[in-house]
Amino acid sequence: MKYALTAPATLTGTIDLPASKSISNRALLLSVLATGNIAVEHVANCDDTLVMQEALQKKQSVIDIGAAGTAMRFLTAYFATQEGNWILTGSERMKQRPIKLLVNALNTLGASIRYLENEGFPPLEIRGKRLQGGELRLQGDVSSQYISALLMIAPTLQQGLLLTLEGDIVSRPYIRMTLEMMKQFGVQCEWVNNLITVLPQPYHLCPFQVESDWSAASYWYSMVALTSGSILQLKGLTQNSLQGDAQCADIFHSLGVHTTYHPDGITIESSGNHVSFFSYHFADQPDLAQTVIVTCCLLGIPFRCDGLQSLKIKETDRIVALINELAKLGYRLKQEEQGALSWDGKKQEATAPAVIETFNDHRMAMAFAVASLRHPTIIADPEVVSKSYPTFWDDLQKVGFSIEMV
Repeated sequence: MKYALTAPATLTGTIDLPASKSISNRALLLSVLATGNIAVEHVANCDDTLVMQEALQKKQSVIDIGAAGTAMRFLTAYFATQEGNWILTGSERMKQRPIKLLVNALNTLGASIRYLENEGFPPLEIRGKRLQGGELRLQGDVSSQYISALLMIAPTLQQGLLLTLEGDIVSRPYIRMTLEMMKQFGVQCEWVNNLITVLPQPYHLCPFQVESDWSAASYWYSMVALTSGSILQLKGLTQNSLQGDAQCADIFHSLGVHTTYHPDGITIESSGNHVSFFSYHFADQPDLAQTVIVTCCLLGIPFRCDGLQSLKIKETDRIVALINELAKLGYRLKQEEQGALSWDGKKQEATAPAVIETFNDHRMAMAFAVASLRHPTIIADPEVVSKSYPTFWDDLQKVGFSIEMV
């Protein structure tokens, strides 16, 4: 299936954004660790979160998490602490996404996990039990999901966890999100320099409502940046958010979007004033990178973006995907070094219409949907948005986009 998109000249309206997938998956796990049951309000209604909910019911010993990377990491740690035998598997792409560092860390803490196919990759066989815990050293530049997975089970370990993060620490906002949510569920923890300390202690259930998703908001910021006179209301976002991607308000201020905060959300409108050259380090907000890079190209803003190392192990190799698909639109990106992409502002002939491959990556579909504001654009496999934002195409039509199945 493919969608051919026709964009309106100006965008106006109100969007009810989906709940944050990152917060939802953490809240679901913390709720179960606190009570054995799920008790969270405004949980995201998307593929990744539905997988977490189903798995946490523990109705089956073989759990297929599909393409849900967060679920794979969090559930590996969780089931390592639960009595019983479990098998965690997933899609073919999931079987190519590394998990060795997390498995090694858990086995060091007393877990019993082995690989069923290729060393270092899912599927996994987990023999769950009460873990000893103790001291652990981990490179700080690994996926923050590994670190968050270990932290959330830390209070249940017999000795708790003293986790030292070595070297540069990436995705700090996601680690802070995890620790802050653990505190909301009654657990005291401490992060001083590179040492995170979590003593053994019980979780306690608290009323918890999930925020709307700042990552989802970024696509609307991109559209407003590209359309003069646009103004949109985005519901459920807060200025003092747990989400690192709330930084997108500041990022897009440089790209010509003004943000006004209200008690029930935000208003974004195009200012028309943007920088002549854009530079940003995305280590703390990797999920915004595709959206921002596509926006810069469409605005004709040369850029250099780094801190993109984690993009290679997402749903697809997002660096390669960006280079390939933006070339179809006439933008030739350069990868000067690992984790860095740049564009010098020069254009080449574009394909018309450009058929954008999404590579089973929800963020490729949504980041490139905005290209229809500048180029005739067709999105292949548009259903991939169900991973995080199932109503995305419906919301586009609400603000005037025309979508034709081709």
